[in-house]
Amino acid sequence: MIRVVIVDDDPMVRTGLRLILGGEPDLDIVGEAGDGRQAMTVIRDLEPDVVLMDIRMPHQDGLTTTELLLNRRDPARILVLTTFDADDMVLRALRLGAHGFLLKDTPPPKMIEAVRAVAKGEPVLSPSVTQQVITAATGRYDPRRPDASKELARLTEREREVAIEVARGLTNTEIAATLSVSVATVKANITRIFAKLDTDNRVLVAMKVRDAGLL
Repeated sequence: MIRVVIVDDDPMVRTGLRLILGGEPDLDIVGEAGDGRQAMTVIRDLEPDVVLMDIRMPHQDGLTTTELLLNRRDPARILVLTTFDADDMVLRALRLGAHGFLLKDTPPPKMIEAVRAVAKGEPVLSPSVTQQVITAATGRYDPRRPDASKELARLTEREREVAIEVARGLTNTEIAATLSVSVATVKANITRIFAKLDTDNRVLVAMKVRDAGLL
């Protein structure tokens, strides 16, 4: 069972997520919280595998809560939920080490799949969130950055294919299905892509792919 805690200040959102996820045989909604301070107590007591984390909340926002949680030993995986009215906040959550980003209006099947993927250690980025993050971050690039096409030229053909699918916001499982390879092969390729592009972040890979004109 994947133990899940829902953190959102809107009771309607919490109820909706509980209804979406609670009917799955492998997902157990063990608790919920209405703000970051309450979340710290709930998560400490229940030790979930995955936390669905809102960003804007009273008393203690989702960014502060995410940072505090990820500094703990064996932290839960954080899946950030956003309406995407705050690009800077999502970028900050990314830098803090959040494991995924989803829009709150993500279709239920995709939401369920995302929770499962994050629980398995696969970072998840909603395609629309990926594009918004890339757009928000592009203007922050150093103008002296190396040419993206030259950087991507270091990749093999298969690694390039995987990088493009990463930029489209697909999970490892979705990439495997799209390219007709195993999930293990996808993970191996992503590890090599990270090494060759000197990053450990899927969004930064997506930025390079976009800069190179491959999307």
